[in-house]
Formats: sequence, C-alpha cells, structure tokens
Amino acid sequence: MSGDALGQDPAELRRRIDSSKAHPARVYDVFLGGKDHYPADLDAAAAGLAANPRGYLDVRHNRDFLRRAVTALTREDGIQQFLDIGTGLPTAENVHQIAQRIAPESRVVYVDNDPVVLAHARALLTSGPEGRTDYIDADLRDPARILEQAAKTLDFDRPVALCLVAVLHFVEDEAAYPLVRDLLGALPSGSRLVLSHLTEDLNPENIRAVQRTYTERGFTFVLRSKQDVERFFTENGLEQAAPGVVPAHHWRPDHAAPVPERPEESYLAGLNDIEKVRYADINDVTDADINVYAGVGAKV
Repeated sequence: MSGDALGQDPAELRRRIDSSKAHPARVYDVFLGGKDHYPADLDAAAAGLAANPRGYLDVRHNRDFLRRAVTALTREDGIQQFLDIGTGLPTAENVHQIAQRIAPESRVVYVDNDPVVLAHARALLTSGPEGRTDYIDADLRDPARILEQAAKTLDFDRPVALCLVAVLHFVEDEAAYPLVRDLLGALPSGSRLVLSHLTEDLNPENIRAVQRTYTERGFTFVLRSKQDVERFFTENGLEQAAPGVVPAHHWRPDHAAPVPERPEESYLAGLNDIEKVRYADINDVTDADINVYAGVGAKV
C-alpha cells in the first residue's frame, strides 16, 4: 500500500479519528446505508435529510453516476487506470469492482485523508489477480504527494481516469481550480476527468437549506453553477463527452441502479427517516430531486 498507510499504528490511527465532529465521508456513508459512522455523522445526515427529505437521492444518484462513468470508460474507451480522490468509505460497487469486472487487468488507486476510511481501506484492496488496487492516505490539497505515490501503481505514460466525484464542493475556489489543473497536468493525453459537483442551479431552496446545516457543523460547502463546473473542463482543454455537464441522473442513464431489498413494512414502520434511506428505491427520481451536476471529459 502506498505511503505505508496500512502499516500505521492502530493507536495512532484511533487518535486521528475525531468522532465528535461530522466528516463528509462518514455522512455520505450514512446516506449509502453504511455502518461506519459516529453519532455526529448521523446527526448531520439527519439534519440534512430534514432540510431536504429527498436529499438522499443526490448521494445515491451521484454514486450511480460513478458506476455508469467507470463502466463507459472501461467498456467503450478502454481506460484501465483510475485515480479516485475523495474515495469515501468502502461500499458496494467500488471503482475497482466495476472496472475489473469488464477489464480484469485494471488498476485503481484510491485517495482519502479520513482515518476512518484508512481503517477500512483493506476492503478497497481486494483486487483480482490480474489487476491491482492501492490506497493513499493523503489530502486532495496535496496533489504532489498524491501523484508521487500514485505513480507507484499507475503508469502515467498511459491514460488515467481522474475521479473527483462529490469532493470539489468541499474546496474553495482559490484552491479548487489549481488543484484540478495540477492533477490533470501530470496525466497523459487520452486521460479522463470524471467529475460531479453540488449546485444551487437546479433546486436552490432545498440545497441551500442543506448547505446551512453542514456549514453550521464546520464543513466547507461551495455550491457551483453549471458554468463554474464546466470551468474544470474548459480551463484544462478537455473535450466533454456527450451529454456534457448535466444533472447526475441525466448522464447516460441506463435505468440499472441497484434496488435494495425491501424488508417487511412492520419493520420499516419502526425505523426513523434516516434509517429508512438505505431501503429507498432511487428509480423514482425527478428533476426536482437532484442538485448534482456530472460530466466526463477527455484530455487531448
């Protein structure tokens, strides 16, 4: 594992975990039906859901966009290397599982700086024998370290898909655009950018209410317009893949989002709203539900 992340002292790792404050990766885990979070994360997720009762659709459709994008890049474009920054906690259908199902030799490097993600990183390293996965304990704001460590697993002479999925809205403008420029600048022609980002363009009242709940908890939360999201592509000379930057559920929909197995109604009746999210079917999405732009671009 890059940066000897798995070799970290468990006691030191525990010291790095601040369970008293919500963390975006762990709040995301709540909405995906995971179990690797703390009461502060659950509280933040519940507050976000109270502000926007259909807000779980942003999270789940963002994740489903990643599934479709990785599938398309691997199957249609022959991309077999992925650098996934802001990975979050392991969940069903991680990038390497999607890519290696199509191209078993695919290589994937995951990057995150949350010690809880690090503690569960072994689940991200279950590569098939023909491919390889790795994990870097690093911050998006340190692209030089990310690139140095990723080069131990990825071949930067061959195209790489840089995945920045639901992470840049946690970075202010003065840092976000240079970070993307630096990362893409190190990748060869034919590489891709897979990007999704929260916006207030689509349903401003809902997402601003969510923004307030998270900024009160200390998160940086930058809502960018379509034009601002497109800048990540245009300023780096990328050719946007059809259909361009669009609401996440409109990016090449295949209507194949996984449908959770629904328990008995008597069981559901005993759950609170945030607990019910894991059993929700996201295929009933409407345009009034989504606050996420998504797009893919190619480096020429």
